[in-house]
Amino acid sequence: MTAARDAEGQPSGPRLPAKLAAHPSVQAVLARRRAGDAVRPPAVIDAAWLRELCLAAGADDAAAVSLDHPDLTGEREYAQSALPGTRTLIAMAVRMNRDNCRSPARSVANQEFHQADEQANHAARGVTQALQDAGYRALNPSVGFPQEMDRFPGERIWVVAHKTVAVAAGLGVMGLHRNVIHPKFGSFILLVTVLVDADVSEYGQALDYNPCIDCKLCVAACPVGAIAKDGAFDALACTTHNYREFMSGFTDWAQTVADSEDAADYRSRVSDSESASMWQSLSSPPGYKSGYCVAVCPAGEDVLGPYLDDRKTFMDTVLRPLREKKETLYVLPGSHAQEYAQRRFPHKPVKEVTGGWQPPAPRSASTEREKRTS
Repeated sequence: MTAARDAEGQPSGPRLPAKLAAHPSVQAVLARRRAGDAVRPPAVIDAAWLRELCLAAGADDAAAVSLDHPDLTGEREYAQSALPGTRTLIAMAVRMNRDNCRSPARSVANQEFHQADEQANHAARGVTQALQDAGYRALNPSVGFPQEMDRFPGERIWVVAHKTVAVAAGLGVMGLHRNVIHPKFGSFILLVTVLVDADVSEYGQALDYNPCIDCKLCVAACPVGAIAKDGAFDALACTTHNYREFMSGFTDWAQTVADSEDAADYRSRVSDSESASMWQSLSSPPGYKSGYCVAVCPAGEDVLGPYLDDRKTFMDTVLRPLREKKETLYVLPGSHAQEYAQRRFPHKPVKEVTGGWQPPAPRSASTEREKRTS
């Protein structure tokens, strides 16, 4: 072993093997340290500098929260696993264009979701890079997908719960529809988080009021009854329909393909429109089937005006087109969602699916043929 030495031959760095100490890159690093040029970031990140960094990177709002915050107890293990030494979580919000999200044309709404998703990921990556350049260790998990599918379906697949972090940081409050409502931008935001191994001089404070105005429009808009007036939420109903072309919905579709005897049998189970939609989700970012709870939400200072001015017109132009749209609703057999959809939206075809949550019971081809010909 040998030690790096300064100009007077005195040890000035870690003990290194002679071969490693002689490497040009090693000598350059040690020389910068001796010259005092090495990056030595402040132990505490300045909150004002950090906020300006986030806004310049493309976020519309940002706030930091300590990983020691009591509301983040459930996140600590995951954050430390993702970035050992994490001390702070930086919550960032990116606005979405409201009328795009409200469009009954799913192509328009989904394009908005995915474009904002990319902007949020890009902003978080820029912040992470700037923190890295300043000498910190930082990491930005994905806004949504890709996620850790090797854990699906037994464990949670997300690295960080962005909503939980954003609420703790004071960016908003969780609404009845289980989306974070920002005090200014309302529900029309996407969230992303950056992990960093340093403290921040000032942390965000939780809002002292709820931006939700308790209008219950999200309850009225949900086509599968996932949102209840009393605050209950049926996550399985929501994911079975809205995520039809993600994760479990794709699994269910793949099982249908595998179970089909031939093309005619497959087409008796899956419509041409459904096949085309699945192809589109496989070739482009996956499409959400609903998201109407966000679309109709009037909360937020920048959003609330038209609802206050004329509630009837707001209902006619925002809520009614979504409720009247003819579209297939995907439900689990015998579920509350099935009963609700058939009762409240008789003009919308309802289709039973397994949701892919569990594999279907084995069945023989002969039994299936007998069922179809009997």
